[in-house]
Amino acid sequence: MGKAPRLQRRVLPGFGLSLGVTIFALSTIVLIPLSAAVLKSAGLGWGGFWQAVSSPRALAAFRVSVSTSFWAAIIDVVAGLLIAWVLVRYRFPGRRFFDAIVDLPFALPTAVAGIALTALYSKNGWIGQILYGWGIQSAFSPLGITIALTFVGLPFVVRSVQPVLAEFEPELEEAAATLGASRWQTVVRVIFPEITPALITGFTMAFARALGEYGSVVFISGNMPMKTEILPLLIITQLEQFQYAQATALGSAMLGISFIFLLIINQLQRWHLARRGAQ
Repeated sequence: MGKAPRLQRRVLPGFGLSLGVTIFALSTIVLIPLSAAVLKSAGLGWGGFWQAVSSPRALAAFRVSVSTSFWAAIIDVVAGLLIAWVLVRYRFPGRRFFDAIVDLPFALPTAVAGIALTALYSKNGWIGQILYGWGIQSAFSPLGITIALTFVGLPFVVRSVQPVLAEFEPELEEAAATLGASRWQTVVRVIFPEITPALITGFTMAFARALGEYGSVVFISGNMPMKTEILPLLIITQLEQFQYAQATALGSAMLGISFIFLLIINQLQRWHLARRGAQ
């Protein structure tokens, strides 16, 4: 007698149906809209596409968006790491309240955040009048844009690092101290290598979030072309002027920049994990 056919069992039931629903959802929500934008911009031809994305106004908007998003993400990494460290390592009155406040930018409408930040950092605002007294223009400047982008991106870093710190074993720090390591050496050689992937992930998400941000920036930026005009605002302006192909060309270029950046960050994460595994 021949052997009975071996049953193919999967860990999750309904894998085919789940995969089909996943592909359908990703296609309708992500792939098809993005492909439509790219195809729309392709109607300009290479010459028209290059003219749309390389105009002085577009290049200035690219520069403002990328630079402010980058510095906002850097600030988020530093501040987010400190906030996550305090929330995980210390117990103090109101800790749960402050932990909940971290997620406030997720729930708060971006337009409301933009109005509040503009009121605070304008020349007559509570914080702005101090900065303006020192000769620092906080509102209607790249600094104001960076402040707004830091606000919306901070939760991504905190929530990326916080679980890693919570699961970190204190025994490793005690072992390092027993072997004679100073506090700084313990942080650099024991703690920091473990949280680096989480920091990179938080930086990536904060940068990507900031790059496409519109609502919280449109008020505090001042929207001055060639100075404080961000790329999403330029895209909205061209859509209002019925220049759909030019707007989709800028959107496609922005999509390409984000995709390349994400590939670089993913490669850095893989390199770091491979290096840690080799050690």
